Amino acid sequence: MFGQEDTTVKGVVINASEGVPLESVNIVNLNQVKGTTTNARGEFEIKAKATDTLHFSYLGFKSIKVRVTNDWIKFGSSTIQLTELAFALEEVVINEFKLTGFLEVDIKQVPINTNYRYNISGLQTGYEAGGSSTNAVTRVLGAVFNPADFLYSMFGKQPNEMRKLKQMKQDDEIRTLLANRFDREMLTALLQVDRADLDEIIRQCNYSKSFIQTANDLQILDAISECYEEYKVLSRSKNKGRL
Repeated sequence: MFGQEDTTVKGVVINASEGVPLESVNIVNLNQVKGTTTNARGEFEIKAKATDTLHFSYLGFKSIKVRVTNDWIKFGSSTIQLTELAFALEEVVINEFKLTGFLEVDIKQVPINTNYRYNISGLQTGYEAGGSSTNAVTRVLGAVFNPADFLYSMFGKQPNEMRKLKQMKQDDEIRTLLANRFDREMLTALLQVDRADLDEIIRQCNYSKSFIQTANDLQILDAISECYEEYKVLSRSKNKGRL
């Protein structure tokens, strides 16, 4: 009965060592692709049913996954404890450029993003070609078709994961959470791939190294989704041509 109802679970997230509530903890239902955050008192409520898995993540703390049970749904709130991570401080370079104080000289040292985007008629967005070289357009055309095999090999046997892309794009709470993250952790948990595979998908879709390094998780989500949607458009056109 619980599995058939539109149920939610409530809880409080606290610091395991101090027992104090944690505000703005990211919580995602990996099965239903729903997200939320804790309030100032560490409280949260999220749509979930028995056997769903909730992913809890917070900057500076170890992320955990918690399975939803019938007892949790039936008897009310649960306390979730997150453990702090120990970070080793690394040397930080404060001044990477040797500045002279003369604007005309110093401005030439600032790196310029030369990854041009090209649009192809009939497709939703453009593709990065990595520059304005003579073979840029060829790279773009290749990028349209090349990621297809890789995307299929990654998700072809897991169609549910590709459906999650659409759900993630439609859920405002998930998009808000991803827009403030750069660690790819939530994406890898939702799509069931590791960080290396996630970066490889973006590379196969012909996005530049600088984009991969600087994009937030929401931009990465949109890049993968658009790449896959464009592949489906071209696949349908190709199949119609054969007929």
